[in-house]
Amino acid sequence: MESITLENQNKLSIKGAKKVKTSTPSFAVVELENNTVSVSGSDIEVTKLDLENKEVVFSGNFSQLKFSSAREKQGLFKRIFK
Repeated sequence: MESITLENQNKLSIKGAKKVKTSTPSFAVVELENNTVSVSGSDIEVTKLDLENKEVVFSGNFSQLKFSSAREKQGLFKRIFK
């Protein structure tokens, strides 16, 4: 089960995370089962990472959350040559 909770625009909890693909102070990408979540903002850092229980918690100032389906992140050639 996937769930995303944003508290006071400074604490973001994501349950259902498979892996954290990237994390910088201004951007993070988390891979879920069928989606990818991109997070933008400032002072972003991972405060809890428990992939065994599929949970990641970020702190920082969040300005944008973007969801992408697994299909969107496939390369051009994979989509063309199915």
